[in-house]
Amino acid sequence: MVWTDTEDIYMQSKTTSTELILASGSRYRRQLLARLALEFRCVAADIDENHRPGESAAQMAVRLAQLKAEAVAERHPDAIIIGSDQVATVNGRIVGKPLDRPAASSQLRSASGQAMDFHTAVYIIPPPGRNCLAHLDTTAVFFRRLDAAMIEDYLNREQALDCAGSFKSEGLGIALVKEIKTRDPTALVGLPLIWLAQALRSLGLAIP
Repeated sequence: MVWTDTEDIYMQSKTTSTELILASGSRYRRQLLARLALEFRCVAADIDENHRPGESAAQMAVRLAQLKAEAVAERHPDAIIIGSDQVATVNGRIVGKPLDRPAASSQLRSASGQAMDFHTAVYIIPPPGRNCLAHLDTTAVFFRRLDAAMIEDYLNREQALDCAGSFKSEGLGIALVKEIKTRDPTALVGLPLIWLAQALRSLGLAIP
């Protein structure tokens, strides 16, 4: 395994002295977790994130969230570890991060007039003696009919190449959709804070 500390500690008070680690190098998840005003550290785990034959998108998200947490827990066995992963699908087909402009355009064309489902999983490994906690959130995003000009205008104005499905909901991407069905809007960005706050509270962290 390769371990990289991607960020310095984020400071706030908590009721337990146990270290909190987010097993992710994602700036989006880092920013989301910072909203809970806790002290934490980010450590990215190098794992195989390839899809397995016969595996559903939800199963893939859960498996990768657990693998990330377990990988970091090997090096930090006494910490509270948060692993998370998100897998998006259109008509049952997995769509990942586009990484380049042509792939982003293709993803958005396939999403036009369709629903894109975002499966976001969280897996928490507490210190020894406590049970692991797991959660899966599915958010459905219903896209407007998008023509080529709309897609190109969006990609010219929004940096979405590192977002699953090329959809950045917290930015201009919100203009591409007609409806979002979700239990937790933060899950769509990458980390369901409503459930996570409850889970961390149960482990003794100071969250209102």
